[in-house]
Amino acid sequence: MSFLKDFFESKEHLFTKGGKYERLYPVFEMADTFMFTPRTVTEGHTHIRDGIDLKRIMTFVVYALIPCVLMAFYNTGLQANLAIAGSGEIPDGWRTAVINFLGSGFNPDSLISNAVHGAMYFLPLYIVTLAVGGFWELLFSVVRRHEIGEAFLVTSLLFPLILPPTTPLWQAGVAISIGLVMGKEVFGGTGRNFVNPALISRAVLFFSYPATATGDTIWVAADSYTYATPLGANALEGGSINVSFMDAFLGFIPGSMGETSALACLIGAAFLIISGIGSWRVMLSSVVGLVLTVLMFNAIGSETNPMMNLSPAWHMVLGGYAFATVFMVTDPVSAAITRPGMYIYGFMVGALTAMVRVVNPAFAEGAMLAVLFGNVFAPVIDQYVIKANMKRRERRYAD
Repeated sequence: MSFLKDFFESKEHLFTKGGKYERLYPVFEMADTFMFTPRTVTEGHTHIRDGIDLKRIMTFVVYALIPCVLMAFYNTGLQANLAIAGSGEIPDGWRTAVINFLGSGFNPDSLISNAVHGAMYFLPLYIVTLAVGGFWELLFSVVRRHEIGEAFLVTSLLFPLILPPTTPLWQAGVAISIGLVMGKEVFGGTGRNFVNPALISRAVLFFSYPATATGDTIWVAADSYTYATPLGANALEGGSINVSFMDAFLGFIPGSMGETSALACLIGAAFLIISGIGSWRVMLSSVVGLVLTVLMFNAIGSETNPMMNLSPAWHMVLGGYAFATVFMVTDPVSAAITRPGMYIYGFMVGALTAMVRVVNPAFAEGAMLAVLFGNVFAPVIDQYVIKANMKRRERRYAD
């Protein structure tokens, strides 16, 4: 790799201040630091809390997402292959042509077949997100003469994981464009967004294109196949949960590609907590908020609203709550940053998730709206916590 390092060093003067390609320094810096550790490091120790930098934080989050990505590949293909096996009709299109070329087939009992079929749906959405979102990130970085933020690598991976497999590619491109520009770049880019960019992109898709973002025809990647999610069936049809608890925990159910497995989320949570990247305080308080609120609804009970009787355990393994709690609620930019604020913020998100799910069956998922509401209130929570600390210190010194 020394020749590549020498190449970057020999061309650096062209992109630094006064160089021929000064305006393109963010592009050069992105390629250079992607290949090698940055040469510039923070000096002094007056504001250093840890030796880790933003690049390593984002890299660790990507590592934590790997179990969910693997489940997105496998389970998306599994659900599609089960539907095809049930109907006996193999769909037309480029995906079938690629699968036939690779010879992986549509066998739901085959790990390879399921993973390849799932990849045919996940990878196109990921590539579109990476290309379209990367364009906006690059454009704003060049105009502002800022370095390209590594946070986008996390956003580009989070967004396709929270999408149904049947999401049209052009709609994903529109949603990530609006979400990134209006939810992040107009406020100054990485570190200045007040809401999670991936979630606001999902919200744009949810409200702008409801026919392809919700309903009972979007969760399984097979033509003319309808399947209401367990939460949706329980909320709107009043029926019992139509999957086993273990299948829901492991993630072998239809849903958004990376959100179905609570086990994969738990593995990611353990990695984030052990590495010190994710806040256990936020995760724990979110779970406490959900459980206490659900128990309150369980105690009230209802004969007409089945969501009132759904147990906390089912709430945690169904829908996107587990994924949101681990990867969305803990976003270090849009979450509360004061320690008491973390507890309040996490509790609010968990309680709001339960309230949205139970009170309004039309929004059976709930986690997306709860996290966005929590993001909006996070600065206010921190402000009141800081004011309370200031008043407490004033009283202490006054005595």
